[in-house]
Amino acid sequence: MSEAVRTILQGDCAAAKEPGREAEAGFLWDFWYPAVRSAEIRGNELVTAMLLEVPLVLGRTAEGRAFAMRDSCPHRGIPLSYGHFDGATVECSYHGWRFDACTARCVEIPSLTSQDKLKVERIFAGHYPCEERDGYVWVYMISRDRKAVDNAPGTRLPETVSAAPALPVFSKRYKITHLDCELPSHVDQGIIGLMDPAHGPFVHQSWFWRSKHSIHEKEKQFEPIPHGFRMSPHSPSSNSAPYQLLKRITGEGVTTTIDFVLPNMRLEEIHSGKMWFSSRATVTPVRRDLCRIDFVAAWNLPFLPVFLFRMFGKTFLRQDQETMIRQAEGLKHDPKLMLIDDADRPAKWYFALKANLLESRRTGAKMEHPMNGPVTLRWRS
Repeated sequence: MSEAVRTILQGDCAAAKEPGREAEAGFLWDFWYPAVRSAEIRGNELVTAMLLEVPLVLGRTAEGRAFAMRDSCPHRGIPLSYGHFDGATVECSYHGWRFDACTARCVEIPSLTSQDKLKVERIFAGHYPCEERDGYVWVYMISRDRKAVDNAPGTRLPETVSAAPALPVFSKRYKITHLDCELPSHVDQGIIGLMDPAHGPFVHQSWFWRSKHSIHEKEKQFEPIPHGFRMSPHSPSSNSAPYQLLKRITGEGVTTTIDFVLPNMRLEEIHSGKMWFSSRATVTPVRRDLCRIDFVAAWNLPFLPVFLFRMFGKTFLRQDQETMIRQAEGLKHDPKLMLIDDADRPAKWYFALKANLLESRRTGAKMEHPMNGPVTLRWRS
């Protein structure tokens, strides 16, 4: 993590005192993160991914259940992804140790003889809860500070794990698509860039969206929600052409609601009569110097074909990606950074939410929300 990011964290998150390597990396553990697209796992293939600097191997059993294990054999550390998967067990390519895919429990060590007393069933590879939602394989990244269940390393499950996040949809029939791009930055920089309301006219200048000349003052109300904040339902900006087109087509008003929820999700809903558009962007931490935007959108707008939306969506993500690549050049030199009001207030809330969550976990006290109630922010964009 760069000194620049650390400066922001220390300035706005003084309460964060979680010890060890996890705090050093600046990651939030004990949350669901999208690891890979569901379509990437085919048959008995093993797929690799990295989340929060943890190497993972993923697959799907013969019954269709997705699983995620730490990509390391507990014997000699060779990646299990080099091994063989038969639909039920993962076999290490080095010594043939076999592990149940859904529990990571060892079921066989071929080199053992009848004289050996080693209890194979007490050996585990790392295992993480895994669910499929909206075309993604989600993995619940368990903190290493948790005590092991049944003394099984890598099986540190909390008492309860909530379901993986699901994209809100508002009709039975709809179109859906996915986009992604990598950003060469710490996840914190990716997140505050995702929620930044002032960069649009400069980063996303496009004939179909907006330009510098369309900048004007805006006023939006925000309200606290559990583990996050909401830009309350409002009429979208008059300088955004797609919203105005939707209004003309439906003949009804358009309302937009935007939520940010820890650890990394931006959710947006757009409604106009019976027409709706729903999207979720997550900034997934891969390494301290690399994160990934996973974007999924669904809609029932009959006039918006998937290929057209993907064309515009890729343009937006590419613009953000290019900006973050350029920003990374500056962050290498550890500059002093600053956040201003009101345009950067959401970024300040994010850092405060993150700090307060870590402090709550450390002390066991109820998490304090940085917002006492609704807040009106004003900025130009």
